[in-house]
Amino acid sequence: MRTFRKGEVLTISFSHFAHDVYSSFLAPMLPLLISKLGISLSEAAFLDIARRIPALFNPLFGLIAERRGAKLIVILMPSITAICMSFLGLASTYTVALILLFVAGLSAALYHVPSPAMIREASGKRTGVGMSFFMVGGETARTVGPLFITAGISLWGLEGTYRLVPFGLFASLLLFWKLRNFKMHTNFTKKGEKGDAKNFIKKYASFFTTIGGFMLFQSAMKSVLVLFLPVYLTQNGASLWYAGISLSVLQFFAVLGTFFSGTYSDKIGRYNMLLISSTVSAIFMVLFVLYHDILLFPLLAVLGFFLFATGPVLLASVQDLNSGMPTFANSIYMTVNFGVGSVVVYMVGKLGDVIGLNETYQISAGLSFMCIIFAYVLKQKTKEETIK
Repeated sequence: MRTFRKGEVLTISFSHFAHDVYSSFLAPMLPLLISKLGISLSEAAFLDIARRIPALFNPLFGLIAERRGAKLIVILMPSITAICMSFLGLASTYTVALILLFVAGLSAALYHVPSPAMIREASGKRTGVGMSFFMVGGETARTVGPLFITAGISLWGLEGTYRLVPFGLFASLLLFWKLRNFKMHTNFTKKGEKGDAKNFIKKYASFFTTIGGFMLFQSAMKSVLVLFLPVYLTQNGASLWYAGISLSVLQFFAVLGTFFSGTYSDKIGRYNMLLISSTVSAIFMVLFVLYHDILLFPLLAVLGFFLFATGPVLLASVQDLNSGMPTFANSIYMTVNFGVGSVVVYMVGKLGDVIGLNETYQISAGLSFMCIIFAYVLKQKTKEETIK
């Protein structure tokens, strides 16, 4: 019987934390980068897209990881992302910033493809619990990251943030020590299915298309609430510290949401959890648009909890597929996730330039109710496509 190997689950979850602390630097730095580089909101959005472009190669990364192993990738990527994101403050031109973010995105894509498969292996039969620990690592990073980078800017200025690199290097050394004996005991690539990417895509195209629809409308909410929240608040007179704290409040409650959602999805079902999270998120997104001036932190708390609760549920659902290729399955999921997100974040930035961020927030609130429809459709489709 496959057992829940808590030590390995916690170590891989820590790697997620160490990596995503640095990935979360962009949003708090964005108001200063916009001023320093003299760029528009749509150009600022393209900075985030540059970080997402490597996700187009996720299926290739997935096949490589299936054949070559995932451990070394998970160990090294936190250091590479740390270097790129910490040196972003030194970028003297828009082009240099794009290059740094592209390399950081390449590192992030390489990291996020194999790590959930390692979590699945270490979690045994408790995949939902393992994914919750893993996602908590990432969401905790996005809680700490804005404060980490804001403190760095306060101490050394925007161009002194390269001094934050050592934590990422230390994390990789620690992971090398802790994961040196990790082995993938489960035979994920079944005979006759190994490397059969064409048949996999054909079989599960409908499943991933529906997930893409769900993510399309959820990404609109996430873009305005994560990437552009510091810009929105500072444009309305808030300090960089206040904007950073607001983002950390959102991400702190995202930690709680990701922890409890994976655990409860094991009990009440993946798609029941998606329906609950989507409904509450849509309602509170509307309330945020109406009352954020007086209830900012409570509204961000509820939105953080339920909006990000879908992450471990979707990851566990992908790993539940009876495909025999879990790493490749995750690579397709990540391709859809980052691909859809890239389109949406650019559209949000462009709308912000044309009609203003206030109106863009209103549009995203209205579209958020479409997530409920796609969550229901996904529930129907997976009755035939997932492990019962």
